[in-house]
Amino acid sequence: MTTTIAVAGKGGTGKTTIAALLIKLLAPKGVVLAIDGDPSTNLHMSLGLPLNQTVGSVREEMAEAVKTGRYDSGIPKMDYVGLKISEALVESERVDLLAMGRPEGPGCYCAANDMLRFCIDRLAKNYDYVVMDCEAGMEHISRQTTQDIDILLIISDPTMKGIITAASMKELIAELRAHVGRICLIVNRSNDALPPQLAKAIEQFGLELIAILPEDPQVTELDATGAPLTELALDSPLGLGIVEIARKVGLA
Repeated sequence: MTTTIAVAGKGGTGKTTIAALLIKLLAPKGVVLAIDGDPSTNLHMSLGLPLNQTVGSVREEMAEAVKTGRYDSGIPKMDYVGLKISEALVESERVDLLAMGRPEGPGCYCAANDMLRFCIDRLAKNYDYVVMDCEAGMEHISRQTTQDIDILLIISDPTMKGIITAASMKELIAELRAHVGRICLIVNRSNDALPPQLAKAIEQFGLELIAILPEDPQVTELDATGAPLTELALDSPLGLGIVEIARKVGLA
C-alpha cells in the first residue's frame, strides 16, 4: 500500500530540504517516488540525482509533434505520454524521481498538471512511498494535481505571515474537499521557543503543530558547496527533527 506525503508552504521556508531529508529517512524502509512539483526543479540536486527531462518538456515535445504532423495518431496520447514519462523518470536504487518542470506558458499549469496526475496515479502503486515537494503556494492542491494525500506537511517560517499562509492552505483544502488524511504544521528555522503571538495564532487557526525545527549550520555548508542535502546526518539537529516528524505521523 502506497503512502503519499506532500510538503507544501510559502516560498523560502525550506520545503525542499525537508522533503529531501524525509525521502532519505524513508528510503531504507521502502522504495520512494520523489515528485518535484516545483517548476524551479531543485529536488534532484538535494537528492544528488541527475535530471535530463521533466513532465513539462515531455508536454512540449508532444505539442510540437502534434503541431508539425510528426505525431503518430495511431498511438493513444496517454500511451505516448506514459512512455515518455517512463523515459523522464530518474531511477536509483531506492529513490526514483519525477520532476514537473516549467508550466505551459505564463501562469498556466493545466496541461503539465494533468500529465503529472496521470503519472502519479499510474506510477504510485509501484512504490511504498510517494513524497511530493510542492511549489510555493497551493497550486497542486487547488488544481488537485495529487488526487489523494495521506499526510500534508505545511512548512512555515517563524512569522505571522507564514502561519496565516498555512492556515489559508488548510482552509482551501476544506473548501475543495480534497482527500487529505492528516494536515500537520512544521515551523522551520526557529532556534527558540515560538513567540506567544505565533503560538496563539496556531491554536486559533486550529493547526496541528508537530515540530519546530532549528537552523542547522550543516545545511548551509552543504548548500554552499552544492553537495546533496542527503549527506546531512540524521543525528544532526535538523536530522533529528525529521526523525521526530516521521515518528509523530506514523512513518517511523
